[in-house]
Amino acid sequence: MQLAEKIRQKRIRACVMGLGYVGLPLALEFVRAGYRVVGLDSDNCRVRDLKEGKSHILDVSAQCLVEGLGTNRLEFACDPRVLAEVDTVSICVPTPLGKTGDPDLSFVQSAFESIRRHRRRGQLYVLESTTYPGATEEIVLPVLSEGGWQVGEDFYLAFSPERVDPGNERYTTRNIPKVVGGVTQNCADCACALYENAVVQIVRVASAKVAEMVKLLENTFRSVNIALVNEMTKICHTLGLDVWEVIEAAKTKPFGFMPFYPGPGLGGHCLPVDPIYLSWKARQAGFEANLIELADEVNNSMPRFVVDLTSKALNKMGKTIKGARILLAGVTYKADVTDIRGSPALDVWTLLERHGASVLYSDPHVPDIDAPRIKAFSQPVNAESLRGYDCVVVLVNHKSLDKECIHAHANCIVDTRNAFADFGQNALLFKL
Repeated sequence: MQLAEKIRQKRIRACVMGLGYVGLPLALEFVRAGYRVVGLDSDNCRVRDLKEGKSHILDVSAQCLVEGLGTNRLEFACDPRVLAEVDTVSICVPTPLGKTGDPDLSFVQSAFESIRRHRRRGQLYVLESTTYPGATEEIVLPVLSEGGWQVGEDFYLAFSPERVDPGNERYTTRNIPKVVGGVTQNCADCACALYENAVVQIVRVASAKVAEMVKLLENTFRSVNIALVNEMTKICHTLGLDVWEVIEAAKTKPFGFMPFYPGPGLGGHCLPVDPIYLSWKARQAGFEANLIELADEVNNSMPRFVVDLTSKALNKMGKTIKGARILLAGVTYKADVTDIRGSPALDVWTLLERHGASVLYSDPHVPDIDAPRIKAFSQPVNAESLRGYDCVVVLVNHKSLDKECIHAHANCIVDTRNAFADFGQNALLFKL
């Protein structure tokens, strides 16, 4: 096949649409693979910064970005007309939930409308954004087939789900196996050729629909098991047991058990969303995904559980949540990232304020928050400032979290991440 062979010989210009946590690392791996690459994003400020070697992602250092630019094979653009000049397009745009809880594919639809307007024959399009099983063929294929264009002949279409884990230093875009499913065999051949130069292992599946389902299974597995341990946390709390000690002992079993850990709720751009895509699609087919929806309900209940625990902790000190000054330590959705999308910390914040608390936060990765409900600046953590709070609620266990200072000077600590496990229990420490 002409395009597949051209890709293998690295005689192509690849495009990555969407330069977030998924797209930017992928663009750099394509550069390392020897391709000429253009990163396309609608955010003018982001593109300007990238051209200047300024990275907005912790997983991509400024040095790596500058090295990529130094090859003269990497460029960034806002103008979608560049799509007419490339051979392959990897689409890495957001796929959130809409206000009604249904899949919102507007970013994907917008991306492929731009592609349709600027396409040329012989191009490969690979959707990496999470979606429901069948979406590539139901939503994308009709757009690209307009004008009588034939998939597998005039253009090639595949789905290859992103598997990025922000902040994970061990597993990166390059060494995480890449699942690839094409709409036709020719499509799969081209997509596999594109990625096999850039990642260590290709996992080829029978179709794009199978690849879409793989992604949803992976994150539904995590969601359900996190819900299980979150519910176990509530049971242990009721029975007066330390759930963290229970987990540590259980994971010594060498078979049949995999440890998951409790927290204040799910967050990020994937984990809270992907299982809902699957349950929505199942419902369209007349099947109720009861376990998935129950897991979502349990995980969504955790911010309220954290608030209840905070209230009990304050009560033991003779105080009420109403009128209390509370510091949230960490507001990102997970440790050592800058992302607050879907962060349960924002839900905890809102619930605390509804109960009459005065809430501030400290997070070295988030200097300010400008959300619809919350606008605030990160506060310093020191002996003097900590004594001014009635309670510190630890929501994220950042490496930079000053545990010694918090433990020594906080009036009360609610620890949702077992950050203070090594400090031992005392009268002022309450563990989730």
